Amino acid sequence: MATSEGSKLWGGRFVGDIDPIMEKFNASIVYDKRMWAADIYGSKAYVKALEKAFLVTKHETEYILKGMDKIYEEWKQGSFVIKDSDEDIHTANERRLKELIGEAAGKLHTGRSRNDQVTTDMRLWLRDEISVLSGYLHQLIRTMVERASSEIDILLPGYTHLQRAQPIRWSHWILSHAAALQRDDERLSEIKHRVNVLPLGSGAIAGNPFNIDRELLRQELKFGSVSLNSLDATSERDYVAEFLFWGSLCLTHLSKMAEDLIIYSSKEFGFITLSDAYSTGSSLMPQKKNPDSLELIRSKAGRVFGRCTGFIMTLKGLPSTYNKDLQEDKEAMFDCSDTMHAVLQVATGVISTLKVNKDAMTQALSPDMLATDLAYYLVKKGMPFREAHGISGKVVHLAETKRILVNEVPLSDLQEISPLFESDVSQVWNYTNSVEQYTAAGGTAESCVKSQIKQLRDWLQLKSS
Repeated sequence: MATSEGSKLWGGRFVGDIDPIMEKFNASIVYDKRMWAADIYGSKAYVKALEKAFLVTKHETEYILKGMDKIYEEWKQGSFVIKDSDEDIHTANERRLKELIGEAAGKLHTGRSRNDQVTTDMRLWLRDEISVLSGYLHQLIRTMVERASSEIDILLPGYTHLQRAQPIRWSHWILSHAAALQRDDERLSEIKHRVNVLPLGSGAIAGNPFNIDRELLRQELKFGSVSLNSLDATSERDYVAEFLFWGSLCLTHLSKMAEDLIIYSSKEFGFITLSDAYSTGSSLMPQKKNPDSLELIRSKAGRVFGRCTGFIMTLKGLPSTYNKDLQEDKEAMFDCSDTMHAVLQVATGVISTLKVNKDAMTQALSPDMLATDLAYYLVKKGMPFREAHGISGKVVHLAETKRILVNEVPLSDLQEISPLFESDVSQVWNYTNSVEQYTAAGGTAESCVKSQIKQLRDWLQLKSS
């Protein structure tokens, strides 16, 4: 049976034994041990603030710092031994510190609560993770931009409602997803700013009574600012919810891209061929080449979205300040981070290695996709667009009635529908001419796509500087 006395940070008030099932149910060391480095980092800063407040001597500070360095090396080398009594990472590190330096370790927690300690650890951990994830995002966007640059001459059908709509450049399609990921990176940077707020020094709820210099703590831990209110600081998990939402939205964008590529890789389309490195086969059907990498990316959106909604529902039911329900924050945060690590790297691999089947894309273009161009032709002749739209629709209907392609409708038939049709209408039925007319910023004309590439390259350069 476990006992409440001894190594428990909250021992003393309780008598008797803790039910071993409750002991396991209450513990978080299995997953929060991932924050061992952040916990040590925060403790080393806190002991310096204790020394400045004359709560520990210079020698005690040195002992504690050396002990923490020893613990750091044990974790790094994989030799740190977790004991059954270690409820969480804070308990584990403090217990080991006492084993190394003796009673001086008991002073480290002076004025500090696990309430402000855990959220400090989480912020430190997440701050570093955001930097890594941002790097993966930049790598993916850079891969997409360079692919767009090298394959700018390839045209394919653009789709709405999964129906052929208008011709576009393959590069334009790639950059549409790069643009969404750019927003995801900007959103992640904004979250990092709000993560980078120091809660340490807030105590359990009321604050710290020992004149702890929180500005010193901020500087030591490289936080951007100090939390405003101790009640809020110890219970606020907006940054976790925001991070989970960020993952949900980023994966929604990646899921959309994955879905397109799954369709494009099917035999019915044949626009792209996935690398064998990112595909798998069937255990029964030897001819199959399954886009499992893309399907798993698509599935992870649901996984992270579930984490997000589940955690927000946990927050919704809480009263003010810290409650044990908040222990659910870490697994959700860790799982979202792990998932995004994997997805961003796999997506980069898929994009960098897929093969484009240019001929299949070109053959999928059809004259009916230029019906809007036919309306634009009439607009340039002076006809109001709404009327031109109707006239173009009549031409399409005539072609369907005659069971011919829309570009095969004779000029004489066109002129019966509108006298504005002349022999130069034949220039409409050119896919390159079609894409090249979209010269407004953001369009699919070559000049516009090159401009988008330049803007993204400049942005990536700014991010890397």
